[in-house]
Amino acid sequence: MSRTPRLPSSLLRVAACTSVAALALTACGSGSGSGSTSSGSGTVKVGLITKTDTNPFFVKMKEGAEKAAKENGAQLMTAAGKFDGDNAGQVTAIENMVAAGVKGILITPSDSKAIVPAIAKAKAKGVLVIALDTPTEPESAVDALFATDNLKAGELIGEYAKAAMKGKTAKIAALDLAPGVSVGVQRHNGFLKGFGATEKDVACAQDTGGDQAKGQTAMENCLQKNPDINLVYTINEPAALGAYTALKAKGREKDVLIVSVDGGCTGTQAVKDGKIAATSQQYPLKMAAQGVKAVVTYAKDGKKASGYTDTGVTLITDKAQPGVTSKDTAFGLENCWG
Repeated sequence: MSRTPRLPSSLLRVAACTSVAALALTACGSGSGSGSTSSGSGTVKVGLITKTDTNPFFVKMKEGAEKAAKENGAQLMTAAGKFDGDNAGQVTAIENMVAAGVKGILITPSDSKAIVPAIAKAKAKGVLVIALDTPTEPESAVDALFATDNLKAGELIGEYAKAAMKGKTAKIAALDLAPGVSVGVQRHNGFLKGFGATEKDVACAQDTGGDQAKGQTAMENCLQKNPDINLVYTINEPAALGAYTALKAKGREKDVLIVSVDGGCTGTQAVKDGKIAATSQQYPLKMAAQGVKAVVTYAKDGKKASGYTDTGVTLITDKAQPGVTSKDTAFGLENCWG
């Protein structure tokens, strides 16, 4: 993980905000009191709205935004949904931030379609809106998108799985996110593309919501349906660890290949421990940091960020396969989050 350089004393007075539920927005800035929306003259206000404030991915994203705000002399306002899928909370957060005078809003949309009208209202008032991690539908609803190429992330673990299977016939279990969620769809489709498979090759598909307990249940269901499953794709590492628990209970943990996406520290450690064969690591800190800088640039010279910025993805494994580019868990643990 990159280290933040020592800040000049003038910037140390700029305090970063704590993340709160979307209905209770908090802001702080040079010379402001707790909970105040006032700030020093000329200070750029930047809003960050995440899906939740508990998921380690979004905790790291907030950390990246806080560091970037301090480095750029900006004031950061944060909010989060009460749960993943809380569109109403995110809409309220956008309205509160616009009223507070933010110059730009960074958002990880809980509902890629339902959030679009609120984003349009913010943009109509001159606010730069950048999606982080999750694209809106349509993607053009925001000014820019800073995110992992989730299709590529899926392709990387698909290519790895293909090489690791060494010609064995794959009986695939897909532990997905939820119907219609773009991140989940892209990762799933990327995995199939990278492996050279189609939906017909998936022996069992279950939704997990990215949750470890649900991942375990999903794997148990798949094993009941098809006891011969030998390859498991998971939407993220919590789901992968749930799958591992279910497989271990059946004595199958050593003969089933598990691949995943995210690159959190717990998941990367699981790769090192041999529970997960490989994962595609993404970088939430980088997404947020680049987003904050883009808002500050817009405030200073009117230049808007636009289009899609790929914030990178790296295949992490300690069992490298010929023809598949990867880095080991030492690199992964140095650059993980959570």
